Amino acid sequence: MTVGVVTCPPEASVQAMAQLLLDSGLDDLIILDDGHALGVVGQDDLVKAFARQDVHTLHASDILREGVPQVPPDIPLTVAAQIMRDQGIRTLFLMHHANGIEYPAAMLCYTHLLRLLAAQGPDDLRDLGIRADRQAPLERFFQKRDAARRENLGG
Repeated sequence: MTVGVVTCPPEASVQAMAQLLLDSGLDDLIILDDGHALGVVGQDDLVKAFARQDVHTLHASDILREGVPQVPPDIPLTVAAQIMRDQGIRTLFLMHHANGIEYPAAMLCYTHLLRLLAAQGPDDLRDLGIRADRQAPLERFFQKRDAARRENLGG
């Protein structure tokens, strides 16, 4: 599982979401509005949108799948894999509930399961799970904020 989930707002463009998925190497992302998870947009949704005449005018809110496929954090991986197969989805999310807001905390996807199958040892999975080496949330926020400022200033 990956702790921390790729998200975007409902007004995100199809192009921006495609870039997010390519950059993250993941299959799905969550659409958040005021901290609330509205739904999911994945590679399949973007490919369906690609076939539409108005693809360049579409936003996340136009193509999202409502709801978020969720599992508890202590679910066995074999059960999670079966849920994915049964529901025809490639990603499950672990949601956090606080102060009436439900937001994504972690995700489990086909890529994680394949990496586990292919792993030669624990070092191959070092970047996954709650003990993974990763950037602190505040540091990540500052980087995103600074990048947005640079973009708004034109470089």
